[in-house]
Amino acid sequence: MVTTLLASGVVVGLLATLLLDQVGRGLVSAKTKAALTEAQSGLAQAQNAVAIGDNRDSAVEDRLQDVARVLSDRGRSGTPYRVVLVSSLGDAKAFASPGVKLSDVPPALAGVLAEDTGTAHVFQRIGNTEQLVVGGTITTPREPYRLYTMFSLDAEQRTMGLVRRTATVAGLLLVLLLVLIAALVSRQVVLPVRLAARTAERLAHGLLEERMTVRGEDEIARLGDAFNSMAGALQTQIRQLEDLSRVQRRFVSDVTHELRTPLTTVRMAADVLHEARHDFPPAAARSAELLQEELERFEALLADLLEISRYDAGAASLDAERLDLVPLVAGVLDACRSLAIRKGSVVQLRATGPVVAEVDHVRIERVVRNLIVNALEHGEGRPVEVDVAEGQDCVAIRVRDHGVGLRPGEAGLVFSRFWRGDPSRARTTGGTGLGLAIALEDARLHGATLQAWGAPGEGAAFRLTLPVVVGAPMGTSPLPLRDAEVLR
Repeated sequence: MVTTLLASGVVVGLLATLLLDQVGRGLVSAKTKAALTEAQSGLAQAQNAVAIGDNRDSAVEDRLQDVARVLSDRGRSGTPYRVVLVSSLGDAKAFASPGVKLSDVPPALAGVLAEDTGTAHVFQRIGNTEQLVVGGTITTPREPYRLYTMFSLDAEQRTMGLVRRTATVAGLLLVLLLVLIAALVSRQVVLPVRLAARTAERLAHGLLEERMTVRGEDEIARLGDAFNSMAGALQTQIRQLEDLSRVQRRFVSDVTHELRTPLTTVRMAADVLHEARHDFPPAAARSAELLQEELERFEALLADLLEISRYDAGAASLDAERLDLVPLVAGVLDACRSLAIRKGSVVQLRATGPVVAEVDHVRIERVVRNLIVNALEHGEGRPVEVDVAEGQDCVAIRVRDHGVGLRPGEAGLVFSRFWRGDPSRARTTGGTGLGLAIALEDARLHGATLQAWGAPGEGAAFRLTLPVVVGAPMGTSPLPLRDAEVLR
């Protein structure tokens, strides 16, 4: 509508300007022709008066004054004009209509007539009044006379004013009419689009039964039919995926629970064999040790699957309390010290002071442990830095290693379930593949963010940003993600 208003306003303005210009030119041209005809008729009448009768100067001037008086009287009715009769010698005023002065004669016109014996005309403005002055020369035996006829253009100006006002009103009405038409057309087009947008929003919010109302058989109706067909197909696929996901979650949960009972029995038997391995032959003793290690990995996998199934079922809960995160991180580092020694990495904790936030101690400890263990596993024996900092409305924990790093695009994949950076690696390296997925769910439960960055050969960095109060809005994280500068 705004575009139509501006465009139609410009077009109507241009047309109105062109119209007014043409009308003005036509009025002036018609007035000029009529004035020249009238003035030449008066000059002819005055010239005839000179040729008839006594040739004495006084008699000629009297006859010219009589003709000028007749022309002046004629100018008071019909086409309004006034006359001035002037002697060319000394510019003595022989006759002038009432209210006309000799100074009203345009000097430019007088100069033209002084050099030419024909007829000339000019336009001049006196105050707010514009007039057309036509001058001509009357030849007498002794001296020539100048006859000036002054035609008022008030009628033409009034006509132009009326045309201008009419054009303005008509132009405004036309613009408003065009805007109303544009509003009606755009409403017919935009309303179905708005309805489609609202329907799409409801579909996005899970209201899969929403459909567009289709009327008619035009392009909008075909769009509505296509949209409804698409929504129906999406609804069918989403429900199939939901059913499949529900079956998968139920299967994982049931299998995990069912495996715990036989695993407990196997675990008891494996503990007995592991304790008695020194009495076995070397091959049997090594088998008992391998059985113990794989059972530990199996138990860890079952524990992670159980935790994931709780999140999938929406049964995870948060037991939050205000804690200083620095001692919490230090405790996790102490628990991972043996792994750090085995990997040959030095772990450094950097913090400026107490960092207090409202967190679930168990879940945040699990997140930090997953990040540190992951850094030690992939750090290739290089140093690992752990930073803890406090901001205005959030706190952050960052774990930075200098190992193999992440390839482009892998920063968003590391939190996927069972994803491994190098599928060719032996499965004995690393954990279950669920640690970072569980860490991400723990972070989301706090209303926090867990982000990753890495580059090949430069290592990786993981940053956990937590609100000071669970679920509260967070600002900018107090720790950068892509570097590991020393905190000041």
